Amino acid sequence: MVLNKGTKEGARQKVAIVTGSSSGIGYATSLLLARKGFYTYASARNIDKSASLGSIANTERLPLKLIQLDVTDDSSIKAALEKIVLEKGRIDVLVNNAGYGLFGAFEDLTLDEIKAQFETNFFGVIRVIQHVLPTMRTQGGGGIIVNVSSINGRVAFPVISAYVSTKFATEGLSESIAYELGPFGIKVILIEPGAIGSNFMKGSVLPKRALDPQSPYSELVKKVSAKIGSDHKNATQPEEVAKTIVDAILSGKPEFRYVVGSDAISLLEARKNMSFSEFQKMITQNVKQ
Repeated sequence: MVLNKGTKEGARQKVAIVTGSSSGIGYATSLLLARKGFYTYASARNIDKSASLGSIANTERLPLKLIQLDVTDDSSIKAALEKIVLEKGRIDVLVNNAGYGLFGAFEDLTLDEIKAQFETNFFGVIRVIQHVLPTMRTQGGGGIIVNVSSINGRVAFPVISAYVSTKFATEGLSESIAYELGPFGIKVILIEPGAIGSNFMKGSVLPKRALDPQSPYSELVKKVSAKIGSDHKNATQPEEVAKTIVDAILSGKPEFRYVVGSDAISLLEARKNMSFSEFQKMITQNVKQ
């Protein structure tokens, strides 16, 4: 999709699109980008859930517009991005944030549940990037693609194997395309938050088989779910992640990876300095607490 329409004003103003903007990191990032002067399209599968974001934008007179976009639907992505380019003539920043968690021991997950996890968390990223690239590559001035990964894109935990797999995949994808897109002036940035105080847990999925008390993994699932839920309640706030994202975008020479949260930094340091068996023991003991 390559379109060259849009007003002169739109061509001058930096234009950003953020997926998964109805809550959490996407919500905070959309607001901060708009406050920094980016004309920001805050996208969500259901924009009715973003009503409070629109209200804040109206009150503060921010350059922010809500737009419907379902990362699992090619036609939805195409329609949203065509609308943006027709209105503004360019897309300077893409923040891929949409996603959710799938909890449950691997043996208890169905293939359809795992596929659904990948459709949103990984293939959703692929779809949006592939639709955006022709515009970024030909508009002049390149662009920036920010992929919101997770510390779980580098360190695995039990009971979230499907989620972890999508984040490991996003890390590999991001590294590979960074080589390909660099010559066109397009930068790729990975954001790796630890536990985040947001609606992540509320929006996560716990399949029926994972809840079955007869499952040999039922006690482990309960402990890990409780632990992650507790961690997210006392975690880094989405606004801190949003600040890291926007600072990276504005830096001119961003790093490729940004780790956010003291827990994430500590985990990476421990993984670096421990054998796998030592690290595995530490994680297992932490879950049992």
